[in-house]
Amino acid sequence: MPFADELIGAPTVRALVSALEVAAPGVPFGGVRAAEGVLAPLSLRERSDLLRDALLADLPGDYASFAATVRAASVAAPSFTGWLIWPVTSAVAARAIDDGTSEAFDDALALLAELTGRLTSEFALRPLLDHDLARALRTIHGWTASASPDVRRLASEGTRPFLPWAVQVPGILAEPRSTLPVLDALYLDESEDVRRSVANHLNDLSRRSPDLVVETAGAWLAEPGENAENTTRLVRHGLRTLVKKGHPGALELLGFTPAQLEVTGPVLASSTVTIGEALAFTASVRSREAGVTRLAIDYVVHHRKANGTLTGKTFKLATRVVGPGESVEIAREHSFRVITTRRYHPGEHALELQINGVRYGRAEFTVLAAEG
Repeated sequence: MPFADELIGAPTVRALVSALEVAAPGVPFGGVRAAEGVLAPLSLRERSDLLRDALLADLPGDYASFAATVRAASVAAPSFTGWLIWPVTSAVAARAIDDGTSEAFDDALALLAELTGRLTSEFALRPLLDHDLARALRTIHGWTASASPDVRRLASEGTRPFLPWAVQVPGILAEPRSTLPVLDALYLDESEDVRRSVANHLNDLSRRSPDLVVETAGAWLAEPGENAENTTRLVRHGLRTLVKKGHPGALELLGFTPAQLEVTGPVLASSTVTIGEALAFTASVRSREAGVTRLAIDYVVHHRKANGTLTGKTFKLATRVVGPGESVEIAREHSFRVITTRRYHPGEHALELQINGVRYGRAEFTVLAAEG
């Protein structure tokens, strides 16, 4: 499996040239061809941007002629699909914005919707949103009624506040309610992919507007549609970050209310762990409530940073329903295997349990550097 940066590589460039030659015979596409030799040190988005700029340089002219070439390639070339779509759609958006007319802007949105099923147009949607948020959102809201699940997903995914790999849209960050009409129209969607996008969008919003997210999720749970389990699952996924943070409103909405508990642990199997290995721990949770209690059981690892301070990260453990006097026994190993998204620093660390948003116990341990 290629690394993420390699998703746009030499084969992508060759496929793009092949498709474009069918649509625009006689154009040498020297810039796009030359890009193949300089991709290696670049990140995925940098590679897309490089091909976008090369494509714009190789096909000068107005927006209408550029869009016509793209549409011709989409009809005539079977290879016009996959990761080459990212730079193509980005070029469509850039040429439309440079054109400066409402006709080009609207047609660019339409073209992105046409192409999104070939990979996704979500990244290219961002500059159009930034250029004219209100106009773009009017069109995007119309996509929520599209017969294509790819287009409906684009409405939600392309407008996410913190879409991975994408540039941010300041207008969406400044007004978190601006995308709620799109989500309200899609949370009951028949497509699991669309609903998952809505959940991720809701989770993005929770980073800055937690109370708004709880209010929105509550309204959806009050009107869950014909398949209530789908809505419950969507809300649960959309509130996942707030649950990890112990947000009272999110926890209550999911049925995790404050509880009287007797907690033993966490008990560590060792006071040290070497980078690359795993730390085992156990715990016991006993309910002291008179009735049935729902428990969201997580744990928090306080990682040591390079400057010596600790920062907590919450990990899911279990969800349990317990009766009066019943106990939950916990046994888990936490891996300190090196991964690309986290760097471990030797020294003192700590581990806590978090149950229904409340922290219990604090066990300290030392992370040791791996030999060699």
